[in-house]
Amino acid sequence: MRLDRIDRPTVYGTRAKIGVIVPPANTANEAEWARMMPAGVTLHTARMPLHLDTVSKAGEAALYADVERYAGDLALASVDLIAYGCTAGSMVSPVDALPAFMTGRTGRPAVTTAQALVEALRALGAARIALGTPYDRALNEHEVRFLAEHGIEVVHEEGFGYGAGGPQEHRNIARIRPEEVYALAKRVDRPEAAAILLSCTDLATLDVIERLETECGKPVVSSNTATFWLALRRAGIEARLDGFGRLLKDH
Repeated sequence: MRLDRIDRPTVYGTRAKIGVIVPPANTANEAEWARMMPAGVTLHTARMPLHLDTVSKAGEAALYADVERYAGDLALASVDLIAYGCTAGSMVSPVDALPAFMTGRTGRPAVTTAQALVEALRALGAARIALGTPYDRALNEHEVRFLAEHGIEVVHEEGFGYGAGGPQEHRNIARIRPEEVYALAKRVDRPEAAAILLSCTDLATLDVIERLETECGKPVVSSNTATFWLALRRAGIEARLDGFGRLLKDH
């Protein structure tokens, strides 16, 4: 039998195979996605240099060049969808520009974390939010501007400050304990916020999302739950998942 004529599904990933690009130091993304993964769906990853400059022409050109290379690698695994799982590195306006580029280069549906955050908050009807991040002031301000460009107002924000001393500090983000994330979310929440956003795919959030939703009475979205939600839906997986917040359970 000719190998290039086989059209059966692979042994694993019979429902969908999802490829995700993550920054080099990121360890929370894959761990949290593995916890949420429905039966019959598999995860396949690639590591790509972190791009914090998505605004200048040079920074954008470097981002697109790397995305083309690493998305191309994942496409070779015959994945059904490719996600760029990085918040800071995917804040490109308009929000669908980078996913469209990835699809154009690979022929695969594609999503990015920045796109997923916008889509998730729109699905929840949350036009005003509270924002908690591990980032420094400059990156928080960039995210606030990016969300505003897409119709989402941040009524209050706070970050842990990682990155102020250089990108090497980002390796500490995955070491932030869930109880610290919980306390941050409680600090940033405001009555006028329709949802709480916990931003960064290297931030561990799954252990606190449902507790926060119960106590605060509003949806809590993280970079990982939003990207995972949009990736599943665009891959044709409509499973509603319990235990990870309203977004994955109700939408």
